[in-house]
Parts: sequence; C-alpha cells; structure tokens
Amino acid sequence: MSVVGERERWELRPDIGVGPLLFGMSPAEVAEALLVSEPESRVGGPYGQEDFSDGVKAFYDAGRLACVALDAVIGPQVWLDGFPLAGSDPGQGQQFLLDHAAEHGNCILFTPDASLALTDLGILLRDQRVGEARLTRPLFVKEEWLESQYYRDHLPLESATA
Repeated sequence: MSVVGERERWELRPDIGVGPLLFGMSPAEVAEALLVSEPESRVGGPYGQEDFSDGVKAFYDAGRLACVALDAVIGPQVWLDGFPLAGSDPGQGQQFLLDHAAEHGNCILFTPDASLALTDLGILLRDQRVGEARLTRPLFVKEEWLESQYYRDHLPLESATA
C-alpha cells in the first residue's frame, strides 16, 4: 500500500529546513509560515510539540524549531531523487535510503527504534500505522540532533496512527 494523490509538495533543504519551515523558527513563525494562527494542539514532553491539521508536527528545542514530522497520509510530500518519502512502503523506503547513501556517500544511522536516518541530509524515516498497513513517515531533523547521542536517543517518538 502507498499513498498517491494530490498533496502539497515541499522541498528538502538539508540542515536548513523543509518546505516553508526553517530550523530555528519560533512557534509564531512556524504558524505564520504554515498560514495558520494557531496549531491544532500542543503536546508536552521533552520537546515542545505542536500539531497542525495539515499533517505537520513541529518539535522545538529551547523554543526553536528543530524537527518537523510529516503524516504519511495527509502531510505534505517531500521527494528525494524521485522517491516519495511520505506514504510509501517502509521496506522500499529503507532500501531507497540505503541505495541513495551508497550512491551519494550519505552517512547512515539506525536509531534505537530501528528507523533509518541519513544524518547529513537530516532525514529520519519512521513507520506509521494506517489501518492495517504501515507507511513511511518522514522526520526532518537538524543534523546536530542526529549526530548527538543524547538527541538521537531522545528523538520524538510519539505514536502516529491514522
């Protein structure tokens, strides 16, 4: 199962941001960039988390944007060399990232939950349960979060179901 259809397309800018969101933005700047006045919800935890109705979750470190998670089904789509990072088969997504790393010399990292990351691109590919299926759910992370043992072990692990 994969998700194909009309969804907003966002561009990846490694260690800068994704789509209209730039790492280092304040919550107010994130809301403005997403053209909303407020997030749908705020969640406590080790990071400030804001959930937006368009399938975007923003995570903050010291009040500044450090991680963006996109829903597999309703979030914007980000493509990497022609591969859709959101809503794809997890096995195909992981194999694509491994092949991409081999071809481009990217640094590979497996996180404690067995997700695969390309640290130099700031991409972490997680699974999301959608009904009975599992689909890819990308997180875009500041490179320092993936390079640091502390941050790597404490990356946002909120459950994502649809």
